[in-house]
Amino acid sequence: MKMDTTQPALLESGPGLSHGRAVWLMVAVTLMWSIAGVVTRHLEQARSFEVTFWRSFFTLIALLVILPAFQGRAVFGTLRGGGRALWISGVCWSVMFTAFMVAITLMPVANVLVTMAVGPLLTALFAWVFIGHHIAPRTWGAIVLAGLGIAWMYGSQVAGLPVAGTLVALCVPVAAAVNWTVVQHSQRHGHAVDLMPAVLIGAVISSLATLPAAWPLQASARDLALLALLGLVQLAIPCVLAVRCGRVLKAPEMALLGLLEVVFGILLAWLGAGERPAPAVLTGGALVIGALVFNELLAWKEQK
Repeated sequence: MKMDTTQPALLESGPGLSHGRAVWLMVAVTLMWSIAGVVTRHLEQARSFEVTFWRSFFTLIALLVILPAFQGRAVFGTLRGGGRALWISGVCWSVMFTAFMVAITLMPVANVLVTMAVGPLLTALFAWVFIGHHIAPRTWGAIVLAGLGIAWMYGSQVAGLPVAGTLVALCVPVAAAVNWTVVQHSQRHGHAVDLMPAVLIGAVISSLATLPAAWPLQASARDLALLALLGLVQLAIPCVLAVRCGRVLKAPEMALLGLLEVVFGILLAWLGAGERPAPAVLTGGALVIGALVFNELLAWKEQK
């Protein structure tokens, strides 16, 4: 599950990482994000909320080690003085962490990933409605095209997909859009939000919120090893690396590279778990990704 790479807090210049290395590092990040589906399909006993609990718990443990190593112990002081926007952002992260894993257990991986891909366009709509951001005509066109892709994907499979899974999957891009809007609004008023403490808060809330629903815990030792892999390699490490990449790469570049998660995720679930995507998913996904690529390439050209 990727971070919202359009967030302005990521767009600071960062020394020590060239543009080319940042691109390749971001490709590696998307590959790490994309393993969630295929790994989840190989669990033995852990299901639904227990899957979410253990991934969030292991993410929390990993971040408690990684964040002080990268930012020093001062990172924990941010939790006390971060203000309301930091905690709202943390709640949004917890929704994304929880909804993504629950959706993966309810629906095919491809459907969840394509649904998540509309996040940047949904973010543009939220920013337009709530904080008055201008939406370029190219982005309006991309929103319409992506909407058609999602409608085609779900409309063609309406009888075969659980309504709950669809609604849970939609919570991910909605929470990402709320997150970005809150962060942007806070920055406009002179209060920058540090994303990494917000991710830590999200892991804490997700762990605490899902533990009662996950009880009694039934994960096998193999399940715990796989879920620890997700917490560390699929979420904690790539989140930190994506923040670093975002200090070098522009927002359109981050958004374009982030789409690789959809491609990698579908391929891994197909090759590693035999989960072949339905033709409607491929058609709808092509429309969504095509709309995003078109929009971000034009934005990149405008920035250059």
